[in-house]
Amino acid sequence: MTTLTEAAAALRAGTTTSRALTEAAIATADRLDARVGTYLARFDDHARAAADRADAELAAGHDRGPLHGIPFGVKDILAMAEGPTTAQSLVLDRTWGENKDAPVVARLKAAGAVITGKTTTMEFACGMPDPAKPFPVPRNPWDLQTWPGGSSSGTGSGVAAGMFLAGLGTDTAGSIRIPAALCGITGLMPTFGRVPKSGCVPLGYSLDHIGPMARSAADCAAVLAVIAGPHASDPDCVDAPFTAPELGGDLAGLRIGVVREGHFPAGADPALAGAFDAAVAQLEASGATTVEVALPYRAEMMTADIVTMACEALAYHRTDMTTRWDDYFTATRAMIAQGAMVSGADYVQAQRMRRAGQLALGRLFAEIDVVVCPTLSVGAPALQDYLDGTADVMDLFTHIHTGYWDSVGNPVLALPMGQTAGGMPLSLQIAGRPFEEATLLRAGAAFQTATDHHLKVPALATAGAPAAA
Repeated sequence: MTTLTEAAAALRAGTTTSRALTEAAIATADRLDARVGTYLARFDDHARAAADRADAELAAGHDRGPLHGIPFGVKDILAMAEGPTTAQSLVLDRTWGENKDAPVVARLKAAGAVITGKTTTMEFACGMPDPAKPFPVPRNPWDLQTWPGGSSSGTGSGVAAGMFLAGLGTDTAGSIRIPAALCGITGLMPTFGRVPKSGCVPLGYSLDHIGPMARSAADCAAVLAVIAGPHASDPDCVDAPFTAPELGGDLAGLRIGVVREGHFPAGADPALAGAFDAAVAQLEASGATTVEVALPYRAEMMTADIVTMACEALAYHRTDMTTRWDDYFTATRAMIAQGAMVSGADYVQAQRMRRAGQLALGRLFAEIDVVVCPTLSVGAPALQDYLDGTADVMDLFTHIHTGYWDSVGNPVLALPMGQTAGGMPLSLQIAGRPFEEATLLRAGAAFQTATDHHLKVPALATAGAPAAA
């Protein structure tokens, strides 16, 4: 299994073709998807045609950039002309986004990416799977009895299992970074407003981000360079295109704030502290200086994210929830219905708190360049506990440390930093100032230059695979 950047280099060296990469991705999906639940829809014929076009263009000297000819998965809350958008729900009108590409999808196609299909999600990007509904139950390729994380479940599992080399996810409370963490890959939540979110079924209007999920920080940088930049259809998207920076192993001069407070709760995995300490030590060995810091208003920002998401989700779903209650997943109903218990005054206070947190965090970032902390404090949890209701998904949020960053809108990179005793991935978050994705990608790439956590793959992905793949 290879990274996007390695595959791009091989395409240009003539040692592989887009058709070969695509056929390998399709064969992997044929072999594994019935067990992993990565896809809601596959576009094999479209993908083969796109791969052949990419090979012909590259042979003719027409190079669209590093995504040209690369197999991609797209989360099924993003509109795409090849098929309907379902948001993994019975509720969404199948004509929503019909025959249209979301701006980010159009940009992938223009860059020559080969989109292999639409990937599974939690219903409307929230809640948990519901086996009673007619949709795949996403599973973690590292252990099929565990959860791959949500809500960008299929994109995370698909990259980890080798069904495509990169994909798009969305993040409102951690939905890029949680599956990236639990599936052992790299995921980037860009700054709010960096990437247009039109053409995406909304969850939280003021919280939603679209971003890349792939094997490495360098891969994510290549994807962000394509999907970032303003679009007339999204008034929240600012004129801030992104150019992928030069990435290496030297972090001389980088000031890192190390956050431990609140990130090692009771029940944290025993391997977490050692993995985190080793990651910090490696960043120091790469030339960075570190200082212990605390996130201002950490608990308040986590609460503000949940309050805002529930209220904004209810604003979108209120009519459907009054007429089609039983069509929603059980966990989706529970999450969105929380918005009805929040007053308008509470919602306003949450927004005031978010602004206070942004200002306080800005003062912290005047002294440091990036913050590092764990993404989650546990590995992937057993899925059946949530499917049968013996575990409460809200209890899991004690161990999920992502929502703070959605509240403030800063960019965050999640990347593998080790494994539990049982071999499940553990993850590091690197957060930066608004619109300074290049800095945290630089830190992530330096860490990945010195380590190989991001190159580890589940045994499932290699067992039974043809030697040529």
